[in-house]
Amino acid sequence: MKKVAVFDIDGTIFRSSLLLELVERLIQKGLFPETTRAAYEREEREWLDRKGDYEAYINRVVQVFAEQLKGVSYDEVNYLSGEIVEEKKDRVYRYTRDLIKELKGQGYYLLAISHSPKLIVDGFAYEMGFDKAYGTIYEVGPNECFTGTVEDKDLINNKAAVLQRAMRKEGLTFEGSVAVGDTESDIPMLEMAERPIAFNPNAKLYKHAKVRQWEVVVERKDVIYTL
Repeated sequence: MKKVAVFDIDGTIFRSSLLLELVERLIQKGLFPETTRAAYEREEREWLDRKGDYEAYINRVVQVFAEQLKGVSYDEVNYLSGEIVEEKKDRVYRYTRDLIKELKGQGYYLLAISHSPKLIVDGFAYEMGFDKAYGTIYEVGPNECFTGTVEDKDLINNKAAVLQRAMRKEGLTFEGSVAVGDTESDIPMLEMAERPIAFNPNAKLYKHAKVRQWEVVVERKDVIYTL
């Protein structure tokens, strides 16, 4: 049985959010209206001004994305997703990039679990050398356009449940397992690993990690240090 290393992507490997990059590209290409930004402007401003919570901001973007996606061609979104991955696949943190390479060399099964859309998660995970990736799946109707409905929403929102499913399907072991995440939504996944790592954690994850005595790693500019 192979040992597993499981990673969040946005803010943990990728130095941005795949979802945010995709939304912006869809607006630029005219597939989403310019007014889309206004729908999450307040949450974004509060986050940037450090008066609001990042999770509240990104959750609002997820909601708006699903609303605007309805009726948009799968092929067009898939093409733009590939375009973004090709352009920005190297915009990653050094710490997690090097950790992935190290663990892959040790024979770990590399698993990515993200709340970003699966069609862009798959491309990014492939470029990073992951064995399998999970992301949010948006339903496609008979006309090959998105319906705006999220498939298996309860499952993908529960990273621990996704990890358990992957462990069973792939025949993996938690012995020597590693998990890396950056926000409180990653806590259930981190709790399952023998070596949980809170990387560039937000306040809620940082507090939890310190109580649990987990590794806390911060990468700031070209400096990587532990807390």
